[in-house]
Amino acid sequence: MTKREVTFTLNGRPVTYLVEPRTTLLRALREHGVTSVKRGCEEGECGTCTVLLDGIPVKSCTLLALEVEGKAVLTVEGLVSKDGKLHPVQQAFIEGGGIQCGFCTPGMVLTAYALLSENPDPTEDDIRRALAGNLCRCTGYSGIFRSVKRAAELLKEGAGCCNS
Repeated sequence: MTKREVTFTLNGRPVTYLVEPRTTLLRALREHGVTSVKRGCEEGECGTCTVLLDGIPVKSCTLLALEVEGKAVLTVEGLVSKDGKLHPVQQAFIEGGGIQCGFCTPGMVLTAYALLSENPDPTEDDIRRALAGNLCRCTGYSGIFRSVKRAAELLKEGAGCCNS
């Protein structure tokens, strides 16, 4: 199958990938070493492949790579500052016990980041609704919810902004 170029911004840097038209964004990212984007159900149900596309959480397994032409894709690697410091949302997941086996964590972190970018003071219901498309295969969500609340606190304390 003939490959085509797709150019987009990945974590703040312009990239060009050569992909087959049927290649999903998930597979394209993983083929280029972006392994934080996990391959789960590949049906858009589990959220392990969540990335932010122009700031909106999307399931990269349901999106063709060619569809991101000219757009901005953010993965958890893009949240880390240039000096290697974790984003407050990432730090909060460590502090709050939101990381269990870690498989769902990148999608959870990005979804929480998007939520807090829009709503810096979410209620527990807001958090539940935002994370409804992200499944945890471990034991529960209490650590994840606690982490999102902690991230909101860290951001209010000025630990960083959602556009770093």
